[in-house]
This record gives sequence, C-alpha cells and structure tokens, in this order.
Amino acid sequence: MMEALNANNLYCSYGSQSVLKEFNLSLKKGEFAALMGPSGSGKSTFLHVAAGLINADSGEVKVGGEDVLLMSDSAAAKFRRRNIGVVFQGYNLLPSLTVADNIILPSKLDHKSVDKDRLLELIDKLGLKGLEKKLPGELSGGERQRVAIARALYPRPTVILADEPTGNLDVPTSRLICNIFKTLNSSENCAILLVTHDPVVAASASKVHLLKDGRIASSFETLGDPAAISSRYLETYR
Repeated sequence: MMEALNANNLYCSYGSQSVLKEFNLSLKKGEFAALMGPSGSGKSTFLHVAAGLINADSGEVKVGGEDVLLMSDSAAAKFRRRNIGVVFQGYNLLPSLTVADNIILPSKLDHKSVDKDRLLELIDKLGLKGLEKKLPGELSGGERQRVAIARALYPRPTVILADEPTGNLDVPTSRLICNIFKTLNSSENCAILLVTHDPVVAASASKVHLLKDGRIASSFETLGDPAAISSRYLETYR
C-alpha cells in the first residue's frame, strides 16, 4: 500500500539554525498520528514543509507518492488544494465568505463546478446545518474550526495536516474537535497528522511521534491514554 505521507532524510534550517535534520516519518493511508515536541522543536515547520508552504534544504516529502519538494510554488499550491487538507490553529477562513463558500473554496480556486452533494455531506458530518449562510465573524471558535476542517476535507485529500487545531479553543470544544477528527479518520479513510503539545489531544490519535533535536526520538501507540503519553513525553525531554 502506498503511504499517504513519507518524509525521508529531511533537513530544514532557518539561517544558521538547524530545525529538522535526518527527519524521517511515514503515515499510512487511513492512519491517525500526532506529532509532539516542545515549543520550537520543529513540529509546525514540518507541517508547513509537507504542505508545500515552505522549502526544505534537502530530503524528500512525498504525499501519495508525489514529492512536494520538487514542485514549483504554483504547482505545490495546486497540488495542496487537491491532495492536502491543512487545518490551522487560527482557522484561516476568509471573513467575507459564508460558511458554505469557505468550504467550497478549493473548487472555486480550481475553477471547477461545486460538488453540492459533498458540501451537504460535510455540513451534516461537521454539525454545521443552519450556519451555511453565516460569516466567520458570526461563529464561535469551535464552529469556525469545524468549517476549516470541512474545507480541508472537501476535495477528498490524501492527508490532513492539522497544526495545533485546538490551540485557541476551550477544553470542552477541544474534546469535541478531537472526537470529530477520530470520527472523520474512520468515515473518510483519510490519513491525519495532528501537531499538538497536549497529551489529551494526542490521545485521540492512534500513534504519537515525539520530535527532539530535529529528529523523531520515539514513536508509540497511544492506546487513548493521556497519562501514558505524558509519562513518555517527560522521559524524552527531561
């Protein structure tokens, strides 16, 4: 089976500071994994590289077998719209567009006809009925994040990359978003890589990768146990 995401011997630096080095990580189709590490360890950097948003110094990052590092900026943008769903902590919704128009934005940017059945399916799955014509400014943080997730899922991507998606949310809403990711991982059969520093959020994934000194230091099954994740985390970074 072709891997949904595969990073091989990846190096990435900012100026003289090396952020990722000899970084290797793979994600199978339908797998749900979390990437954890201290602030500044390179978690978000990797997600941005994998999404084709920033360049790396060397190595490869393949999504569905295609190396995003070999693409031009315009090719990477087109590939991302069609194959990679990105969910940010800050939602990144267009404030002048309605909920429905934000969800179908990938179609509009690709000058394709709207898949109305897919739109209705995602509105139902994400609990957004009745909000279709509202603007992002009229929504709660949890509702905005659900719209962002729906937009990421709309093109049926190979992988979802979620960068601290619960960072701006309260605890009950964070739990709701985690449950949504778990349900969608199963129903959509879409690989998900979730960046977080929260062991409770990480426990929603089936596997955790711990990032230290630019490399994956440890990988293990979560068993849905935040306490066990916290223990492994502390052992790695003490």
